[in-house]
Amino acid sequence: MKFTDDDAEVPEPVRRKHALAETREVLRKASETYRPWSCPSTAECCQLTKTGRPPWLWPSEWAVLLERLKRDARPLPPLRADGGCPFLDVSGLRCTVYEDRPFGCRTFFCHRVSGPSTQPTFATNDLLHQLEGANVEWQEEAQPKPLPEWHAAALGASRG
Repeated sequence: MKFTDDDAEVPEPVRRKHALAETREVLRKASETYRPWSCPSTAECCQLTKTGRPPWLWPSEWAVLLERLKRDARPLPPLRADGGCPFLDVSGLRCTVYEDRPFGCRTFFCHRVSGPSTQPTFATNDLLHQLEGANVEWQEEAQPKPLPEWHAAALGASRG
């Protein structure tokens, strides 16, 4: 569903619900698109401080993660001393929100991946545009930012 100028009066909760539904669909399609590749599950890509490559999340992706925590009745995880993604388990090897992980986590390529020699660039770009569109329709000024920024802001809000 695309909102038009005639839809300017659509309430924010409706826009949010639509953006989250669209985001879940994009995430599902991204997983399907990248199905031919396999990951050795080393969680190297989740060591955000070491890689210097945190995933950038749109507001709807962060909202999907927060909804997951709420559904699981879990608090926002604290920062990890090892600089890894805060959504890793205690061992630092497993994602605790894997089914709801962000787009960047679904499409990250490391030197250990196996599968076809070329990435699905056009499909990935199309999905990124769809994700952007869903967010801009929800919040006109929406911008992605690194996962650690989302996490720090949420931790700060929960403390204060």
